[in-house]
Amino acid sequence: MSRPKHATGLSARSRWAAQRWLILRRSSQLGVIGLFLLGPLFGLWWVKGNLASSLSFDVLPLSDPFVLAQSLLAGLRHGLWPAASALIGAAIVLAFYGLLAGRAYCAWVCPVNAVTDAAAWLRRRLKISSGRAPSRQLRHALLACVLLAAAALGSPVWEQVNPVTLTQRALIFGGSLAWGALAAVFLFDLLVAPRGWCGHVCPMGAAYALIGAKPLLRVSAAHSGRCNDCGDCFAVCPEPQIIVGPLKAKQDAGPLILAPDCTACGRCIDVCDSSVFRFTHRFDTRRD
Repeated sequence: MSRPKHATGLSARSRWAAQRWLILRRSSQLGVIGLFLLGPLFGLWWVKGNLASSLSFDVLPLSDPFVLAQSLLAGLRHGLWPAASALIGAAIVLAFYGLLAGRAYCAWVCPVNAVTDAAAWLRRRLKISSGRAPSRQLRHALLACVLLAAAALGSPVWEQVNPVTLTQRALIFGGSLAWGALAAVFLFDLLVAPRGWCGHVCPMGAAYALIGAKPLLRVSAAHSGRCNDCGDCFAVCPEPQIIVGPLKAKQDAGPLILAPDCTACGRCIDVCDSSVFRFTHRFDTRRD
């Protein structure tokens, strides 16, 4: 594949058109963190808790299913059961990502995404081509190990080192351990493994890929006939292997990117000067 010529996606289009989904994703991530900061900073407790478990406006509970699964398994050792609000919150999140958004949590909510995006951007700018990512199965193996550890030790031990949890803790409370974990993720993606953390290691990402295996929201290479093989989409996609089939109709694949690893980040839409990609729903099989 030739080297991408427009890795920023800014040529031949307006800045908004070339960065629309990036801007919206960053706004979403900052907005979520901002809601949690309103309480500690301004005394406006519209959202209480953290990304693992929260209560919005004293009415709406939300719980991360992966964290709840760890708590459930840990509680079995002590004969404890999560509160009803935690179970309801997890059911709401499961329904949202399972039926509608898929793995969008990784691109639109997770604060670590901004860190790995920055590492990927700098890697392209510095033209770093060294490094090798581990097997993509590692994150699934780590997911299983995390759950087994919670059951064996009676504690959700992953949450002590989870970069997602530590990022929020760093933003609100600071702390060298939290910032150190973020720096480690950044350097890992920059120098060791391209697209390493989110695409190959993170067990939370693996969990959301399982939860959102068949969501309604999908990205489609509907205008694949316009593709000029510039390679920009492959350069920026955190899971580039999922693009090949829909874009090139490999093995009679349709235009929809149906792989559960898709984070619905919109990077491919942003950078494509030929407007090959678009957001749509999983029943839209048109190829123009």
